[in-house]
Amino acid sequence: MEERLQKYMASCGVASRRKCEEIILNEEVKVNGVLVNELGVKIDPLKDKVEYKGNIITKEERKVYIMLNKPEGYITSVKDEKGRKTILDLVHVKERIYPIGRLDYDSSGLIILTNDGDIYNKIIHPREELIKKYIAVVKGKISSRDIETFNTGIDIGGYKTAPANLKVLNYDKGLSTIEVSIHEGKNRQIRRMCAAINHEVISLNRISIGDIKLKYLKKGDWRELDKEELEYINRF
Repeated sequence: MEERLQKYMASCGVASRRKCEEIILNEEVKVNGVLVNELGVKIDPLKDKVEYKGNIITKEERKVYIMLNKPEGYITSVKDEKGRKTILDLVHVKERIYPIGRLDYDSSGLIILTNDGDIYNKIIHPREELIKKYIAVVKGKISSRDIETFNTGIDIGGYKTAPANLKVLNYDKGLSTIEVSIHEGKNRQIRRMCAAINHEVISLNRISIGDIKLKYLKKGDWRELDKEELEYINRF
């Protein structure tokens, strides 16, 4: 049965489907010895040979779904051109895995990694909007006006965010601890939203993606998703 080349590559654990599309357009893939540089190509996994970086790729036999509590100081990518530490320095499995979504270098918390391109797309582009929750420590005292502004959407520089939710958990010695819930994932979005209401973020930790919760997993530790969590992400 034929399938699109980028979907096949994602199922082989090369990268997410979107990243595989970039790889194809960058002329890094051959099918039966012929260079492919356009999308829409279909292959028969039983007959065709697909090469990436000179190696024949095949589908991963075991699908891997991992939850990591990312510490600060790690890049959420497979590799980094600047030589900085990546989350794959923390997770050691034989399968080629990649992160679903990202957290910035200075943030910590829940990241899911997999070699399943279909699951990647279900989480990144779900039919339902997945709420992501964060705990942040910010400078200053949050006012009711700040909360109202935050909850109705904020212009973060050429883009107005969707309505979010902000709850104040604590205020002590000039710092507010807040819980933020959003369903978008713009670059450094929460930091930019807080800056827009004049509250600089000191620390930011993602604690959940939908019903998948970090709970008591320590920073730098990881585990495979359990049966209940897998059933949940497969519903999308």
